[in-house]
Parts: sequence; structure tokens; C-alpha cells
Amino acid sequence: MTSLLEASAAGHVERLRSLMGEGVDLSATSADGNNALWLASASGSLEAIQLLIDAGVEIDHRNPDGGTALIYASSAGKADVVALLLKHGANPSFETVDGFSALDLASTVECLALLRKYRPRKTDPATSMLSQTE
Repeated sequence: MTSLLEASAAGHVERLRSLMGEGVDLSATSADGNNALWLASASGSLEAIQLLIDAGVEIDHRNPDGGTALIYASSAGKADVVALLLKHGANPSFETVDGFSALDLASTVECLALLRKYRPRKTDPATSMLSQTE
């Protein structure tokens, strides 16, 4: 793992700031294909997550299994991380290669409630057709 990834996984904010000041590659990924934001999400450090988002790390980076930081955080029950990622535009519609979204994998009521707010609303085809013919 690169220094950026190690600092992200440990939630070491000061080390992240220093590395970013040195111009590290923000697109680096671990052997599992996870980026710094995913690793910071695993650490649960909201400050590290915010710093990485502000620096431009891809919020919806998908690992080879299709997992994103949001999917991980939801499945791990990290509601505060889920809220922060959603606030910054993480896409709750992405699915893993097995077809599971962050909503599908939500492991706590708090994560479920947060993700339901962002779920695309399905329209009733009958209602849509009526409004088109009126």
C-alpha cells in the first residue's frame, strides 16, 4: 500500500495533509482495488473522509467487486460515514457485481433511513400515462 492509503486506513489526518502537500497520487488503489476514500471510510475518520473529498478523491470509485465507499459504510453500519458521503453526492444507486446496493446492504436502521431519503422514487406507470393524456 502507498503512504496515502496507509494514512487513510489509519485515519491519520495530519499525515494525509502532509502527503497531499507533497503531491501524492490521489487515485492510488490497494491490492483489493479500494481507493483512499474507501479506506478512510473503513477507519471511520470523518475528518479524513472530508479531507479526501475536498482534495478530489473519487467519491464513487468502484473496486473490482463493484463496491464503493458508500456501499461499504452502509454494510458496516457506519451511519455517520453514510451521511457524509451522501451529503457530498455519493451515488446510492451503484450496485456490486452481485447486484446489491448500499440500501440493500444497510446493516442498521440509521443507514437504512439515510439511504431511503436518497432512493430514486419510482413513478406509477398508470399515473404517468394519465398525466400525459390529460
